[in-house]
Amino acid sequence: MLTAIIDYESGNLHSAEKAFQRMAREVDGGEVVVTSQADVVARADRLVLPGDGAFPACAAELRGHKGIYEAMVEAVEQKGRPFLGICVGMQLMATTGHEYEETPGLGWVAGDVRRITPSDRALKVPHMGWNDLVIERPHPVLEGVATGDHTYFVHSYQFHVAEPGERIAHVDYGGEVTAIIGRDTMLGMQFHPEKSQHVGLRMIGNFLRWTP
Repeated sequence: MLTAIIDYESGNLHSAEKAFQRMAREVDGGEVVVTSQADVVARADRLVLPGDGAFPACAAELRGHKGIYEAMVEAVEQKGRPFLGICVGMQLMATTGHEYEETPGLGWVAGDVRRITPSDRALKVPHMGWNDLVIERPHPVLEGVATGDHTYFVHSYQFHVAEPGERIAHVDYGGEVTAIIGRDTMLGMQFHPEKSQHVGLRMIGNFLRWTP
């Protein structure tokens, strides 16, 4: 089994690589590699798309890496490979992003990405730090994770899903903020599981064993 963490020059790859490799050893999850090679993405059994920065820049970098982009889309859309988007990698799964300018996303989970607007003006944006998950529906990657478990966030924009059933968890930050989305073989996490201590590591291990 091979898990490819996609390097398109827009992600915090070092910490993600270490966390995924650690959990792969613990759960017998196969090999984990960071790659910018299209052939590796094409033959991987699972794909992880990190993302740090602004939606338009990340979208442009991803589409600019032509071989990687096509290989990823084919693997997910045609081959049904399990996919995990992290932070902006999750946001890119949307139909459209509205950070600075309107930018098309991958369109894998219908919805758009807009700036967080807490009802409490005392709450600062970006939403940064630990927050408690509210799990709305079960998912195999959340096995052993419960409402009240906390994960680590750093973001100013959030995913508004078009279909409520495709939001798996949220947090409260002056209103509900989407934390996890998913459908079919695709999953997205707004927080950083690699920085979320035992809860995040549990999710990573579950993803490495997930066989949708």
